[in-house]
Amino acid sequence: MSKVEFFVTPGYGDRNLEKFHYSQAVKIGNRVEISGQGGWNNDYEFPNSIKEQIVQAFENVERTLALAGASWKDVVHVNSYHVPTAPDSIGEEHISTMTDQFRKYMGARAPIWTCIGVTSLGEPNMRVEIRVTVIIADEA
Repeated sequence: MSKVEFFVTPGYGDRNLEKFHYSQAVKIGNRVEISGQGGWNNDYEFPNSIKEQIVQAFENVERTLALAGASWKDVVHVNSYHVPTAPDSIGEEHISTMTDQFRKYMGARAPIWTCIGVTSLGEPNMRVEIRVTVIIADEA
């Protein structure tokens, strides 16, 4: 059986572990799952702009993956959760910013993506949350 390892991102991860009793990532063999990463900084503050929140969430995903020995190049599945800017649509700013960040972090790699509109997330100022699944390829 594969070893199970949990990871806590320094800063906001320490806060969330203490306050909510959860880890930021788990690694089982060559598979890594991360909890949803929001657009917060280390002080758990959220920028007002949705674009800035998405950019920060991507950075938080990258930082959390690195703790588990993975990176965006290993991502096979993305779930993103968005508080819509319009009642019937997630909104172009959300989608275009996500797409720009995919291209920035993954280049030609195009994992599967599920994009979900929600009425709220875990914190009042939170407008996006990104969760990924990773399979780390053998280097052989």
